[in-house]
Amino acid sequence: MKRRALFIGGTGTISTAITAALAAGEEWELTLLNRGNRNGDVPEGVRIIQADITDEDRVRALLEGETWDCVAEFIGFVPQHVERDWRLFRGRTRQYIYISSASAYQKPLVSPYITEGTPLANPFWQYSRNKIACEDFLMEKYRTEGFPVTVIRPSHTYGDRSVPVGIHGDKGSWQVLRRMLDGKPVLIHGDGTSLWTLTHNTDFAKGFIGLMDNPHALGNAFTITSDESLTWNQIYRICADVLGVPLRPYHVSSDFLAAVAPYDLLGNLTGDKANSVIFDNAKLKQAVPGFQATVRYEQGIRRTIENILAHPELQILDPEFDAWCDRVIAAVEAAKASLNG
Repeated sequence: MKRRALFIGGTGTISTAITAALAAGEEWELTLLNRGNRNGDVPEGVRIIQADITDEDRVRALLEGETWDCVAEFIGFVPQHVERDWRLFRGRTRQYIYISSASAYQKPLVSPYITEGTPLANPFWQYSRNKIACEDFLMEKYRTEGFPVTVIRPSHTYGDRSVPVGIHGDKGSWQVLRRMLDGKPVLIHGDGTSLWTLTHNTDFAKGFIGLMDNPHALGNAFTITSDESLTWNQIYRICADVLGVPLRPYHVSSDFLAAVAPYDLLGNLTGDKANSVIFDNAKLKQAVPGFQATVRYEQGIRRTIENILAHPELQILDPEFDAWCDRVIAAVEAAKASLNG
């Protein structure tokens, strides 16, 4: 008999790969609960319940009488979201998986080596503090009443629709590739030598599925990442190589970028991407024997870029971000000229 899973969301960068892998297998009967905005690519055999999870009474009615082996929350960002889930699913699932974030790990870092025992604290990013608060609520419910929670902390995970970069505007990362193709300089935070970990969503899916309905996962938190560490200079250069163009890197202090950006770069950089991090996946590998990320970045990003180039609808221009990059570069060059004059 197949086990039953309910995903809240299920069509994002991370969850799409998990949905596809479960649909291709024989072990799980999968249902997605979402608003239906991106269900066009959902595989056959996956049941869809179209509803807004924030309408708690309607969702409760739609799920009346159903129980699950695993419920996974992919779009829970503030404590009110997980408090609602606790009310909806306590006593109705063998496991509740909450997708938190590796950005919740301690900033500023004491050590770049990150394990699940690294303290959670991020004064630079409200997003991360909200994730920590969600974890705190769920773990308290596990300790006091046995609510069967598992916390998963992804770091920078990517798929076929968007290139992972350090800095981009509100419309995504295509404009960074467009600058490369146009021969324009590309902003890279700091000197580009800090280490970062990028994980292909198909690798993430393997770790995630191994934790589903896994008794060793209950009451525990796990990081799921690749074991590959790259500098940001390498990350951008590999993208340029795939595009077949030279990279023109322009390095600017992360603090300066955060101070002048119309976007939240304090959280994204100071609270996350400007820090060198090396993740230890030993705990995951103990709970999921045989787990290994196998998609190297230069392999995965080639697939991503080729997919984006083949689908114009993914090539979303961002002239505001492009102009901001030009202004930052012009301002730094003007400061150089004035000090050298």
